[in-house]
Amino acid sequence: MDLTNTRQLLTLREACEWASSFLGRNISESNISYLIQYGKVKKYSENGSTQIDAHDLKDYYQSFNGKREVEWKKKLGNDLNWSLSFDNLREKDTTKHVHRLHPYKGKFIPQLVEYFIDNHTDNFKQKTFFKKGDIILDPFSGSGTTLVQANELGIHSIGIDISRFNCMITDTKLLDYDLDLLVREIKNINLAITKFEADGKIEEFEKKLYFELAKFNNKYFPSPDFKRKIYKREINENEYSTKKEKDFLNIYNELIAKYKIELKQEKNKTFLDKWYIKNVRKEIDFAFEQIKKNKDEKNKRVLAVILSRTIRSCRATTHSDLATLKEPQTTTYYCWKHKKICKPLFSIKYWFDRYANDTVVRIREFQKLKNGAYWVSITGDSRTVDIAKKIKSRNKEFYKIFEKQKIKGIFSSPPYVGQIDYHEQHAYAYDLFGFERKDELEIGPLYKGQGMEAKKSYAEGISQVLLNSKKYLSNNFDVFLVANDKWGLYPQIAEKAGMKIVNQYKRPVLNRTERDKNPYSEIIFHLKNN
Repeated sequence: MDLTNTRQLLTLREACEWASSFLGRNISESNISYLIQYGKVKKYSENGSTQIDAHDLKDYYQSFNGKREVEWKKKLGNDLNWSLSFDNLREKDTTKHVHRLHPYKGKFIPQLVEYFIDNHTDNFKQKTFFKKGDIILDPFSGSGTTLVQANELGIHSIGIDISRFNCMITDTKLLDYDLDLLVREIKNINLAITKFEADGKIEEFEKKLYFELAKFNNKYFPSPDFKRKIYKREINENEYSTKKEKDFLNIYNELIAKYKIELKQEKNKTFLDKWYIKNVRKEIDFAFEQIKKNKDEKNKRVLAVILSRTIRSCRATTHSDLATLKEPQTTTYYCWKHKKICKPLFSIKYWFDRYANDTVVRIREFQKLKNGAYWVSITGDSRTVDIAKKIKSRNKEFYKIFEKQKIKGIFSSPPYVGQIDYHEQHAYAYDLFGFERKDELEIGPLYKGQGMEAKKSYAEGISQVLLNSKKYLSNNFDVFLVANDKWGLYPQIAEKAGMKIVNQYKRPVLNRTERDKNPYSEIIFHLKNN
């Protein structure tokens, strides 16, 4: 298609065809709609049909997408392997089926696991490391990404994590369900929550608040025009948003006073006391009491995970700070994520209903993909746990296979030095479910920092995990560890564990949830027996 200086409007379908030809890869209508929604290209309308200018598309792709690889390699090095960026995938692909059953900070995308453990070869990965019927271990299993992907590929799997809640998420993803019974029980709980009224004024208050927010945002933050002005730097986002945030706060405070809404709870001792508006806390407690009455243990676990996912979304914080909490947010605020004035949540009802339906869809989808593989999720310390004993006590059929062939290898993402407190990220769940926390057994937690002692302790901890795991590995094992090794610790970790690094793959991490979007990479270390 020849682009001249005159405006050349394309329908979404035509835009897909043009972009696919220009970039040499498939571009879907949802990809183009994303560019419109976030103000990357301007939207035109003709006879009720959405259209965009081909010049805008070309300018965007030339200024960003086409140059991103070059720019990232300038900053991160020419050894950056762009084929492992998975930049062609949508969020829908990277959060497929049960992988999005519950948020988990620090997990890798399933395609990365699949790439290394799937039985295929290509120009980059010439060799197949795992095959159907093998056993794979993840000693830092987190929310179970490796186990889920292994199960889908017919590979037996073992996951170990120090966090009981993490293992609960993993179990929920992998268990087999009577789906008809699960759907009925979810509907019953959802109906009970919908009917429950802790504060009769909340519903009327929220309707009025939504009305005022919509009117204000349509006037001062029209979408996608406002986002496009920010993208084109035609407006100072910080100055403009600060002023408008104050303007709407006056409206919000008047409504709070009118409906006599209580924002804070009487107590401020626990996470649940501090991070939830009073009405939300009452609904949480009611929902949990209903769930505890359920007699089917597997379904009870699913319902608990739905509630946990719900209350994570209902914390009194800004949308930008969901991953890293700062201070409780009980007033309206300018949202850096959505580019408009947003509000705190006053009820869990909408989110429980949404997540309940989403959970059923995802479990049903994964049930169809399961490949008959065995799996075991172990709550324990990977440095010392007796893997053989745990498998034998949990699944004797799996233990027979384990005894015969041992574990073929590891695919895992160990914690990074001083970046995440893994128990704290789910503090709301530990509070609600009463699980015992074992923060002191975490390796490389945020609270220990990134000093010399922390790095030394980290290297010792990871090497101990590998040494313990090695007892159960077959002789010709393959270990893949995903790490951000900016401290250069993994060569000594491998040496301490009696292993050697035979290869490493440096991949760009494109889709980060934090506001910091600076180029970032991680390394997949391939280790074998020394």
